[in-house]
Amino acid sequence: MKFKIKAPILGFDQVKEVDLQESDELFAAITDTDNSGLAWTLVNPYHLREYSFDLTPQVQETLKINEKSNLLVYNVLVRGNATDDSVINFLAPIVFNKDEQIAAQLVLDGKQYPEFGVAQKLSEFVPSAQ
Repeated sequence: MKFKIKAPILGFDQVKEVDLQESDELFAAITDTDNSGLAWTLVNPYHLREYSFDLTPQVQETLKINEKSNLLVYNVLVRGNATDDSVINFLAPIVFNKDEQIAAQLVLDGKQYPEFGVAQKLSEFVPSAQ
């Protein structure tokens, strides 16, 4: 499914649209639609841990979110040479509004969410990744 990017993805400011492909309940991938080089593996944090954060009014407005919005939230998985070297950035979720087909990457304040890290090992959450 294609999504317009409404706030820049870190390091990929030029990307304006991505294609989201859900693999299963845990993994998905995004690629840019204009071949600028964005290709990331994503992970659904809700299948790994307790995960919640507040959406500011500005984010809600940007993503046209209301109480009935159909949202997806994913975190970027940086694959290592070995599976147990793969890490997840829980402080920069990508929120997808399926109803509006728009998305944005948020940057959460680490002080407000000290339980989330920028490079937490996948093996901490998925025993088979150890």
